[in-house]
Amino acid sequence: MGHLAVIGIDLAKNVFQLHGVDKQGRCILKKMLRRSQMLKFFAQTEPCLIGMEACGSAHYWARELSSLGHEVRLMPPQYVKPYVKTNKNDEADAEAISEAVTRPNMRFVSVKSVEQQTLLLIHRERDGLVKERTALISRIRATLSEFGIVIPAGRRRFKNWFLTEYGKFEDKLPQLLQQHIAFMLNRLHQKESDIEQLEVEIDQQSKRNAECKRLLEVPGIPA
Repeated sequence: MGHLAVIGIDLAKNVFQLHGVDKQGRCILKKMLRRSQMLKFFAQTEPCLIGMEACGSAHYWARELSSLGHEVRLMPPQYVKPYVKTNKNDEADAEAISEAVTRPNMRFVSVKSVEQQTLLLIHRERDGLVKERTALISRIRATLSEFGIVIPAGRRRFKNWFLTEYGKFEDKLPQLLQQHIAFMLNRLHQKESDIEQLEVEIDQQSKRNAECKRLLEVPGIPA
């Protein structure tokens, strides 16, 4: 087998498809690896260019393979898609990745460090909780509107309404509905508490992160 110059990896949860070519672009490797075999295989492979789509676990594998001496480049999946020559399958995807990674006009995604990826995931969790909070508030509004009770728009006005106005209507509602509203409000308070905790973590991490510190020094970006 000739010298591997480029390897495209189609990532998956358990079984990964590899497509390797030499410097002339000739295919000299088609191989499936289980997750447990990945690091051992690449530790025994001469350093080469490795391409992967920037999808789930890609940054982890990029860091691991880079530590073994390989040059790893991540690409947005939508930029790899035009290079798929046949019906979409793991082999075709791996081949497309191996070709796309060598294109001079390809746009690449920077490999995130462990700290960067952790901070991003915390941001995603916060965003998810904010969406859940909004959906829960909407359900509470809809529930009370079925009984002719209209709550002012806006999250702060919603909160103030329950503090100052809800008591005027509560005793007129069925006991079961009162319990249901109390249950939803408890969930809402818990989500708000969780969001606040994540925001504190994000703020603390941002202050420790060198790149975030540089951004905060730019005029116009709030601390």
